[in-house]
Amino acid sequence: MELEKHDPLPESQSPPPPQNPPTTTAATNCCINCGGPTIFPPEPPSRSDISPPPAYRPIRSPAIINNNLSPQQSIILAPVPKSQKVPTLSPPYHFQTPPIKRIHSPDDLRRFHDTTTAANFLGFVVSLSESIRSHKISDSCHLSPTISALVSLLQTLSQFVDEIPPAAQSSRYGNHSYRTWHSKMVENAESFMLQFLPQDMRCATLEIIPYFTDSFGNESRIDYGTGHETNFAAWLYCLARLGLIKEEDYQAVVSRVFVKYLDLMRKLQLVYCLEPAGSHGVWGLDDYHFLPFVFGSSQLIDHKYMKPKSIHNEDILESFANEYLYLSCVSFVKKVKKGPFSEHSPMLNDISGVPNWNKVNTGLLKMYKAEVLGKVPIMQHFLFGSLIPWDSGI
Repeated sequence: MELEKHDPLPESQSPPPPQNPPTTTAATNCCINCGGPTIFPPEPPSRSDISPPPAYRPIRSPAIINNNLSPQQSIILAPVPKSQKVPTLSPPYHFQTPPIKRIHSPDDLRRFHDTTTAANFLGFVVSLSESIRSHKISDSCHLSPTISALVSLLQTLSQFVDEIPPAAQSSRYGNHSYRTWHSKMVENAESFMLQFLPQDMRCATLEIIPYFTDSFGNESRIDYGTGHETNFAAWLYCLARLGLIKEEDYQAVVSRVFVKYLDLMRKLQLVYCLEPAGSHGVWGLDDYHFLPFVFGSSQLIDHKYMKPKSIHNEDILESFANEYLYLSCVSFVKKVKKGPFSEHSPMLNDISGVPNWNKVNTGLLKMYKAEVLGKVPIMQHFLFGSLIPWDSGI
């Protein structure tokens, strides 16, 4: 049988060339599970092989210590000081006579701020501030025999000013009669302390008297500043350590004792023309004081009508300066300084723009720690003993 002959197909209709059978790719990689050969493509190179890793960005950025911050920025970023309970001293008592200076350098000051003593002393100041919160000076408060004795001795010191008139002299600052007043105060200091110290604590006079006598200015320089004011707070702290001032007395410590102390110091400043000690000039709150602004701002927290900007209202200052320490301080500054308030007191003027008194109070507490307790020229005169220990826990 003959095979049929077919015409050749056109080139366009020729069958497709046969395809080569698939070839198996040589296994060049190992399985990460069993170690055997695998046909899967190799893993891409790690990031470290081709480029450095990206910058690590945590969910919450860690704290960054920036030594280039301005003092004002450092104060703003600092934590708000917290109140602390003052631990009372228990018998038998071993008082150090006399207390001594321990801060001579910035390293010494940093060491002090790392101690329990520093935190507790500042916590005492914060507690005093909290005790007067939303209270007027005239509000009723607990008056213990100790508080009454402290008010009485401050009144006696004020009477000494009346008995010792200023000497006639041409110099603007530093009336020499102040030295006579200061000597009389020192001579009577021990009898003042014995008015309220119980029998078993009378030996404490040798330790607490130096804080007291250094609370009213320097006799040789005839000046006064925030360091002397801090010594007065330290003297009150010592009395709290002895258990003579209790927490229920704190409101009276501010509204009775500290107010009386402030009145006495203003009298001394005006009568004897005390020179400001280490004044910051226009960049300070006041030439002499700091704590009245702390306590005064606490008084005004949550006040319905008076805001920080109210210090520019003369009617408010005149009507309420006798009830609120902050307003009293601003009123006093305006009386003793001449010119526009924004020029002679730019710091107080700037604070008046803060929205509420709570922010003013917390800011001033941080500022007190940084600008008073954090300055060697001030703290180099601070004393340490058994009541305010240098480097041991309380």
